[in-house]
Amino acid sequence: MSSEEFDVVVVGGGPSGSTVASFVAKQGHRVLLLEKETFPRYQIGESLLPATVHGICGMLGVADEVEKAGFTRKLGGTFRWGTNPEPWSFAFAISPRMAGPTSHAYQVERMKFDDILLKHSRKLGVDVRENCSVTEVIEDAERVRGVVYTDADGTRHTVNARYVVDASGNKSRIHRQAGGERTYSDFFRNIAIFGYYEGGKRMPAPKQGNIFCAAFDEGWFWYIPLSDTLTSVGAVVHREFAESVQGDPSEALSQLIEKCPRIADLLSDAERVTDGVYGQVRVRKDYSYSNNSYWRPGMVLVGDAACFLDPVFSSGVHLATYSALLAARSINSVLAGDIGEEESFAEFDARYRHEFGLFYEFLVSFYDMNSDHESYFWQAKKVNSFADSELEAFVELVGGVASLDGAFVDAESVRTRFRNTAGELERSVAQVDRTGGDDATPLYQSEIMGSVMEQGTQIQVQAALGGDLDPSDALFEGGLVPSADGLRWAVSAER
Repeated sequence: MSSEEFDVVVVGGGPSGSTVASFVAKQGHRVLLLEKETFPRYQIGESLLPATVHGICGMLGVADEVEKAGFTRKLGGTFRWGTNPEPWSFAFAISPRMAGPTSHAYQVERMKFDDILLKHSRKLGVDVRENCSVTEVIEDAERVRGVVYTDADGTRHTVNARYVVDASGNKSRIHRQAGGERTYSDFFRNIAIFGYYEGGKRMPAPKQGNIFCAAFDEGWFWYIPLSDTLTSVGAVVHREFAESVQGDPSEALSQLIEKCPRIADLLSDAERVTDGVYGQVRVRKDYSYSNNSYWRPGMVLVGDAACFLDPVFSSGVHLATYSALLAARSINSVLAGDIGEEESFAEFDARYRHEFGLFYEFLVSFYDMNSDHESYFWQAKKVNSFADSELEAFVELVGGVASLDGAFVDAESVRTRFRNTAGELERSVAQVDRTGGDDATPLYQSEIMGSVMEQGTQIQVQAALGGDLDPSDALFEGGLVPSADGLRWAVSAER
């Protein structure tokens, strides 16, 4: 069995894996990336946020290539959600009068988008090896030391490294080596069933590229225009619907579409794709979770290997690439001898949990504001129905980090805060609807919406200007700040 030495070995070549590998390689470190499949390959999670498109991709140096790929331009989102029976929209530009070059994202075919990022890693010097499956983590009592993997010929190899990054997604086989277990969300423990359609209708300009999310009795639908003719369509339903998809998933999806008039209308002239990579109706379940440990000496979890939340606000790729940037900063800082391992990764852990906690609060509250209280699905998605055990698990997970004012203390305080957040969101959406057009200023003025966009905005500024909004301010008392180039941690001027 051959043996090699690297500074870092990354397991998984999706957006989180390629991003962390690229950012570490940009600092001159030796990086090996092991991917079990051959790219391009299929993946779900097709709707992006501006923080990834203009922030992460800008810092990587691949934004122009992503723009040239011809992905559908996404100016925001449109929702049939809440008390108003008519759809309402928000735009990434806070107001049409303030629209700028980074006020959009993309709807992407992930097999193309992920391939762009992985090829860019190769250009930056990452040793990318496909068809290589990691079978074992090398560890001792002190730290993780490397991995064992099998190549396409079945030959076993040993790789010793200062750090192992698990970016192998929700099906990770090595995440437990970080020292924790996954906690699944009962609130978000839903089932997603999805397929692809040709010829679906588009909303009027300029919303034709928006993601459309529509609530109905059994749950909600996503409708993502991937091109002028190709659309990703999926339903998120309660886990008790599992029996209905044991037979023919395509028939189950068709029946759900009939129950949601707005989606049925958009697909009235469309045909489902039945061959090729998009020809299968797929089912995902129990997909919302978080590891209670994101790192240990020598190993760090990023992307879906660490956590994943409900897809209603398209946060998946953002959390994946954001966590990759945080992990790269910590690894680079330690390898450069700038900051100790414990302090560097404590910053990674705190910021990651902070971002996860904010999106968790936002999504729980977003569900709560939907008005259809008669259906079983939406009754179960009210904050009042939240089990104390799950709220307490959330408090333990974020450890007070997600709330800078310390409001997360126990289950009841979390319930109260989420209920208040839901009310604020509902009032903001009502204001957006009264304002008309795409002026989402009232929504962005809500505390939670501003919070979930804050770190993404700072990453966009970092990419555009090469400097943070205010590098002297730490996110947490006594914490670290990004370096001038954004690829390491630095000590705050406050210290």
